Amino acid sequence: MTDKRQRQKEQRTAKKEAEKKAAGRKELRKRLLTAFGFGAVVVGFFAVGSIFSNDGELPKGYEAFRAQPTACDAEQPPAETVMEFEQPEVQTDLETATAATATIATSCGPIVIDLELENTATANSFVFLSRQGFYNGQVFHRIFADYVIESGDPSAGSGGGPGYRIPDEYPASDFVFEEGMVAMANLGKSTTGSQFFITIGDNTSRTPTFNILGTVVSGRDVLDQIAAVPVAQQPGSVEKSLPLETVYIEDIQIDVTGS
Repeated sequence: MTDKRQRQKEQRTAKKEAEKKAAGRKELRKRLLTAFGFGAVVVGFFAVGSIFSNDGELPKGYEAFRAQPTACDAEQPPAETVMEFEQPEVQTDLETATAATATIATSCGPIVIDLELENTATANSFVFLSRQGFYNGQVFHRIFADYVIESGDPSAGSGGGPGYRIPDEYPASDFVFEEGMVAMANLGKSTTGSQFFITIGDNTSRTPTFNILGTVVSGRDVLDQIAAVPVAQQPGSVEKSLPLETVYIEDIQIDVTGS
């Protein structure tokens, strides 16, 4: 075989080998793309599944409270049902009411609040959520001795709410918080939702930048029992207000007169 024919044969062999490798790379690329596409679908499926499989699951912070003993030697009530709303429905009976009370049944006993109806958005939202059962099973996530007790957060922390905000209805600048007053907690202007606090001590230093919900007219002894619950330091804070025994809201009953 001449050198020329040998070179031609080697070139044909090399060409076939190159074509074979190119075909192999093309098939590999095709398989990888197919696998990636399938994998993306699978990942997407499980990602979506992880979102929708949370139905019925409780917030982790709330579950931690459920794992603790119930305060005041009470029985643990049914767990909360996490709810969200676009806005509160108008409670028409409040529009003509002369008075209204909210009786909060807690693990340590009932607390009766005379609602401040002049703060229409605040009262309407609280009554709406109470009637929906929004507060049932929730906990007092903050018990700060001689200061406040706080509840109304479905996540049992400080960031949960009903899915909407209500207008600010702040009192006058010279307003002073006295023991037994109830107000809506917030994180600043236009952030009021479902969380509320009850003053259980000297709050004269608190600024009047909270919607007033009402005043406790019965159950001061219950407030004392709640305030006596042992607490630990809140995560990321020096404040000792994290309850080590859980005080629940069992339900809230609304009574309206003069409507």
